[in-house]
Amino acid sequence: MRTARKLAGVAAIAVAALALSACSGSSPTPAKTTAAPNSVSLRMTTWTANPDQLALFNKIADAYKQTHPEIKSITFDSLPYDDYTSTLTTQIAGGSAPDLAWVLDTDATDFVQSGVLSPLTDSLKATKGYDYGDIGSSAAKLWTKDKQLYAYPFSTSPFVVFANDALLKKAGEPTSAELQAQGKWDLKDIADVASQVNAKTGQGGLIVNNFNYDDWTLLSTIWNAWGAAPWSADGSKCTFTSSKMNDAFDFINKAVFDQNAMPGPGTNLNFFSGGSAFVITQISSANLLPAGGFAWNMLPLPGRTADSTNHVIGQAGVGVLAKGKNAQEAQDFLAYFTNPSNAKKLAQYFPPPRTSLVNAETLAATNPVLSKKQLNDVVIPSLKNAVTRPGHVNQTQVASEVKTALTPMWKPNADVSSILKNVCSSVQSSLAG
Repeated sequence: MRTARKLAGVAAIAVAALALSACSGSSPTPAKTTAAPNSVSLRMTTWTANPDQLALFNKIADAYKQTHPEIKSITFDSLPYDDYTSTLTTQIAGGSAPDLAWVLDTDATDFVQSGVLSPLTDSLKATKGYDYGDIGSSAAKLWTKDKQLYAYPFSTSPFVVFANDALLKKAGEPTSAELQAQGKWDLKDIADVASQVNAKTGQGGLIVNNFNYDDWTLLSTIWNAWGAAPWSADGSKCTFTSSKMNDAFDFINKAVFDQNAMPGPGTNLNFFSGGSAFVITQISSANLLPAGGFAWNMLPLPGRTADSTNHVIGQAGVGVLAKGKNAQEAQDFLAYFTNPSNAKKLAQYFPPPRTSLVNAETLAATNPVLSKKQLNDVVIPSLKNAVTRPGHVNQTQVASEVKTALTPMWKPNADVSSILKNVCSSVQSSLAG
C-alpha cells in the first residue's frame, strides 16, 4: 500500500516528467524508419506477468521481426501492478522511458493531456489493413485529445455483479435470477438481501472487489447509479458536494455500518472462495470462479432503482512514449500489435475495443466460463454509454488527497455532507492547478 508521502513524491516525479514532455508539444508523425538492420531494441512496460499472455505477446513480436530487419529485439517488461505508475514515471523522469507502455484508465487523462504520449491517429490510419474506423468511439474517448488518439484501448472490461446463489439459498433468500425477475435488482434491494445474508450466515454480503478502503475510484460503480461524478467534465471543479454524491455516500455508509451489508474497514473477504453473497468486479474476474464450486450467476451492475442503468468500465491503453528513443519504430510495431488479426488474438485475454469483435463469439474466448446468454444479456449492453473510473491530470496528488479526506467517512453515523465538503476543500486547489 502506498503511503501519502510516497504518493506525494511520485506526484512530483510525474509532474516533472510529464511537464518536460509537454514543453515540446505534440510530436508530428515521424517519417518511416531508416534505422539500420538489427539496430533497434524496443521495450514495452506492462503489469501482467501471466505467462500465457506474455507468450502471446512474444509470438506476435517474433512474427513482426521477420519482416522488419531493423528490429533487434522486442522486450515486454513486467512491472508490479501496485507500483506500476510510480515506476513508469520514475523511468520517464530519469531518461530511461520505455518505447511503449500500458497506461491505467485512472492515469489516462494525466498521460494524454501532458503530451508524454505520441499521437497515433495518422500512423494507424496510414497502416494498410488497419481499419482504424473499427475502434469504437466510446472506447477511444478517454484516450483522445483534439481528435488524436494517444493510446490504443486494448482492454475495455465492464463492471458487473457476480452472485453466490448457493449462499443466498443457504440464507433463505431469493437467488439473483429471482431477485431480477421480481424487479429487485437495484442497490437498495441488494443491500437489504446482503444484510440478511450476513445476519443469517455470518458471511459477507456485498463486496466492491479490491476497494479495501483504499482505491476510492472503485466506488464509482456505486455512485454512478445516482449519476454522480467527483469533478466537472473539464476536471476544474470538485463536485463531491453534489446532492447525488451525498446520497450515494449516505447509502454506502449505512450499508456498511447500519446494515452490515458491506464489510467494514479491516475486514477482508473473498467472494471467489465463497466469502460473500455478491461482488462488484470486472468480467475478467470470471476466471477466479472455482471450477465445480458453488452455484453462481452474473448480472448487470445494479442501478439506484430497478429500471435504471449503471454502466462502468475499466480500461487500459497502450501508447508510444514521445521521449522514447525509437518513437517511429514503436508506432509501427504498435500498429502491427493491434491490427485486426492480432486484436482478435489479444481478445482471448483482454475485452477488445474493435466493434467487429464485440460479440458473444469473440468474448466467449476471453471468458470461457460465461455463457453466450450472459455475454449477450449482460456484458455487451454494459459496454454501451459507460463511464470510466475517474482520472485527472494531477491524478496521483488528487487521489491521495481524496483518500485522506474520505477517512472520516469510514465510521458509524458519519456526517456525510460535512465530509464531502471537506473533500472538495482539500482537493480543489489540485483540481484547478
